[in-house]
Amino acid sequence: MTDELPIVECDLLVAGSGASGMTAAIVAAKKGLKVIVVEKEPVFGGTTALSGGYLWIPNNPVSQEAGVEDSKQAAYEYMRHEAGNQFDADRVNAFLEGGPEMVAFMQDQTEVEFEVSAAFSDYHPDAPGGKPGGRSILVRPVKASILGSDLNKLRPPRKELTLFGLAIGSGKELWHFYRAFKSLASFLYVTRRLTRFGLDKAFTGRSQMLTNGNALAARLYRTARDLGVEVLLESPVKALERDADGAVTGATILTPQGQRRVIAARGVVLACGGFPQDIARRKTLYKHPSAEGEHVSAASPGNTGDGLSLAERIGAATVLDYPNAGAWAPTSLVPRPDGTKGPFPHFVDRGKPGVIAVQRNGRRFVNEANSYHDFVQGMERATPPGQPVEAFLICDHRTIRKYGLGYVKPAPLPLKPNIKSGYLVEGKTLDDLARNAGLDPVAFKETVARFNSEVPNGVDTEFGRGSTAYNRFHGDPEITPNPCMAPISDGPFYALRVIPGSIGTFAGIRTDHHARALDEDGTVIRGLYAVGNDMASVLGGNYSGGGITLGPGMAFGFIAGQHAAQDPN
Repeated sequence: MTDELPIVECDLLVAGSGASGMTAAIVAAKKGLKVIVVEKEPVFGGTTALSGGYLWIPNNPVSQEAGVEDSKQAAYEYMRHEAGNQFDADRVNAFLEGGPEMVAFMQDQTEVEFEVSAAFSDYHPDAPGGKPGGRSILVRPVKASILGSDLNKLRPPRKELTLFGLAIGSGKELWHFYRAFKSLASFLYVTRRLTRFGLDKAFTGRSQMLTNGNALAARLYRTARDLGVEVLLESPVKALERDADGAVTGATILTPQGQRRVIAARGVVLACGGFPQDIARRKTLYKHPSAEGEHVSAASPGNTGDGLSLAERIGAATVLDYPNAGAWAPTSLVPRPDGTKGPFPHFVDRGKPGVIAVQRNGRRFVNEANSYHDFVQGMERATPPGQPVEAFLICDHRTIRKYGLGYVKPAPLPLKPNIKSGYLVEGKTLDDLARNAGLDPVAFKETVARFNSEVPNGVDTEFGRGSTAYNRFHGDPEITPNPCMAPISDGPFYALRVIPGSIGTFAGIRTDHHARALDEDGTVIRGLYAVGNDMASVLGGNYSGGGITLGPGMAFGFIAGQHAAQDPN
């Protein structure tokens, strides 16, 4: 039946328009290949467009130029520690060589530009080979005019992570917003930014300055477009095609104009974003309950495991035994006007002084300032079997007005609407808060009292809050002796419920160091590549630092694009 379909020919077919797929497409196109990118959703960018825009690339040239010292050997040791029993030396070496090359290529030959984040620490900086900063780099903001009339095709930022629709940049811009009422320079910066945004909103309906993942997706798309890469939206891959020798030679896609048969001489790159929105697969692979209401993902709604399913149907192996199948983040649910709730992943607020986390028993269970991935693992371990995996972020009035909490913005923005909507629980006293949030009141007051007693010395004897460079990065440098500790004493008090969430997946298609898919026997499936979250993570199901999905995703996209252009086998 496929022989009767209209035929489209190209050299390389890429499924997915996020950073990893677009990188593969750009590299292949630069090498002279005709490339088609197909995207199942009506907008391009995937989860990349919703992300913070960070890449974890050790020993990268951007950080090197800024004076950050690093080495391949140190990064190798760190990745070996992080991956544990899942360590794959060949793929790790390919990443450590290809990652810096990819960054240099993007800087020199594309519209993509990065900036250093020298103080953004590895998530386990005290582990062998870990570093207190410099391995994560951030995409530079860019004017929306880079896309011209294609701007409306870009996936917009998630509303819950914006300020009135303004996506605040993850780097220096966020720092200015936190200091808007502490520093005249920051106040003037924020005033200019909001004024510009207001004018943009009035005249064009959206911000004309793209930041974070939106900027990365836009820069990649513009480069691909300039190279003649064809991007087909609302065009999912329905099946892969193989020749008599078993090589993947194309696919059947479903476009708005009907089914098409794509013949791809150099093969197919799967970059469909993993399976964070595939509830059935989540239930099989996640250790914690993961049905609707038990787990929520901030990833693109289209990331439903298409790449894995397509690969499995032709005999590709999938890695399903990682200690963590997903990239976890504690997530709160923000009520929307239409009655639905949107996910808010908690990346930075847990490290602020005056914020702790407890479970319903009223007890702390983890170093709250550790990475979001580690925090969810702590929730899992501390939850008795059969009980909901949940926690409550706790703070007082002074803290929430100073830093905000989750979707709740700091002063002078109003607090009451979040209480009225049920997003935030309030209590005039700790007893009131415990009763209103459903916490054990005696244990809860004991927990707060113990934490407060340790604030003056700046040492959290229970969990070591503020003891690492990563902890302190998200603290407040003006608070001493520990930037992550302040008393919870100035009522009223507040609680915010979080549940396990994810920003991507780690389990995925087994690949070699060229990003080629492998079958159950470890044999290469010629013509089939898997990158991004469709590829089983090179970190073996652990989270080493900010950008561990985008960094390896683009690195192996770069590797796959090069390999497809140089050797179709």
